[in-house]
Amino acid sequence: MADPLGVESDEEECRICEGEYVVLKRGEVYKSVQVEKRKKVIFEKQWIFMDNAVGQLYGSTFEVDSGGILNLRKPKQDEDSTDNKEAGLDNRHIVDDGKSQKLTRDDIESLKEQGLKGQEIIQQLIDNSTTFKDKTEFAQEKYIKKKKKKYESNVTVLKPSCRILAMMYHGREPGKICHLRYDTLAHMLTMGNIHAGSKIIVFETCAGLVLGSVMERMGGHGSVVQMYPGGGPVRAGMESFGFPSHFHETLHEFPLCKVNALLSGTLNLDEKDMDSQSNDSADKEKSGSSQVSSGGGEEGSSEPQSMEVSLDPAEAKKREEREKLREQKAQEKKAKLEEKRKRLAAAAALLEGRNADGLVIASRFSPCSALLCLLKFVAPSRPFVVYCQYREPLIECYTKLREQGGAISLRLTDSWLRHYQVLPNRTHPVLLMSGGGGYLLSGITVAAAASGAQQKSSEPAAKRIKLDEITSTADSSA
Repeated sequence: MADPLGVESDEEECRICEGEYVVLKRGEVYKSVQVEKRKKVIFEKQWIFMDNAVGQLYGSTFEVDSGGILNLRKPKQDEDSTDNKEAGLDNRHIVDDGKSQKLTRDDIESLKEQGLKGQEIIQQLIDNSTTFKDKTEFAQEKYIKKKKKKYESNVTVLKPSCRILAMMYHGREPGKICHLRYDTLAHMLTMGNIHAGSKIIVFETCAGLVLGSVMERMGGHGSVVQMYPGGGPVRAGMESFGFPSHFHETLHEFPLCKVNALLSGTLNLDEKDMDSQSNDSADKEKSGSSQVSSGGGEEGSSEPQSMEVSLDPAEAKKREEREKLREQKAQEKKAKLEEKRKRLAAAAALLEGRNADGLVIASRFSPCSALLCLLKFVAPSRPFVVYCQYREPLIECYTKLREQGGAISLRLTDSWLRHYQVLPNRTHPVLLMSGGGGYLLSGITVAAAASGAQQKSSEPAAKRIKLDEITSTADSSA
């Protein structure tokens, strides 16, 4: 017998809730937004209020009114307007002179003001077109599709996923994710053997998309260590997934600039605290010097003025409030630094074991130095994958790994993707396609010392055998 509580929880997960991140879709255009009541959202140059979307199922389609209010569109069987209508054999006699449509732009605007919806306006355009009946059936469907895209304002609300967000970023801002295509991202997750319960090191500069994809594949089980350059990690793409709180407990962060110190054993976790304390002491010295200078000025002034200033209750209250604010900010800063130090210590403890289950790199920087350093934290017989938009940096990584050893099954691949239109009697490749999805370098780690010894002992023996065979064949022929 099924558990009713489990069914209810599944239904709640399938419904849109306030505060969650969703993806709006219209045609092939996507946008990630947060559902908040009484807040305007701009999508395709149109204001939208997400109030009526709360409580509805993911995947629902809404019609947008003139006021930006969403109205749930009931599922209907799409009836083509070309049913039971005449269609021509070919389009050779149709001339596009701009006189085939009787309705003007003013007439269409007046129809919109009367409250006619998109489907009704499209029907009016079909009825007032003099060449619609002469077009072929395929041309008529193409005409209707074009007009629907222009006059129908429908929005579909989707649940964020790895594929949807990758398509959104690749379509809107491909430079932010280093032109990483969603099929290449799928190859990365497969080659990296990302699964629940594993320990994965991620170094990426793709706005958090790769990090979020790894966390989604792991399902909140295991641990992820994000290596970041600069002052702090960038996680805009990861936040768009809308993970629950227990997913964030598995995420750790570690600065890339401290990797060498961790490898050499000279990592000092109190460095930032010492810097902050020195900055605080310098600030106190500056404030003390300013108070001394202000005191000296007061001594030079007349005595009754100083008495008036000291006896003013309003100024005393303001000073007390300022001191309280300073103390509160100092305490908040100390708490943040302590929390950051704890997170850094937890990430360092995970890395010190040098038993990570995988390594994923997707960065706009040259990956060679980062790959060689981070591979030292990965356990033997574990996969790693490196993405780059260009081939030459990965060739450098390939040659370095071949020279120093420590990796086998090295493969440098690129992915090729083409969309197909699948319709009755019209199945063919889409004319426009992506030029390239980047390149991937994948391999498996091994113990570097053992692999190097095998190479040194085996290669000269193989050459000697070949030389002996050549000399013996030469003697026999002579």
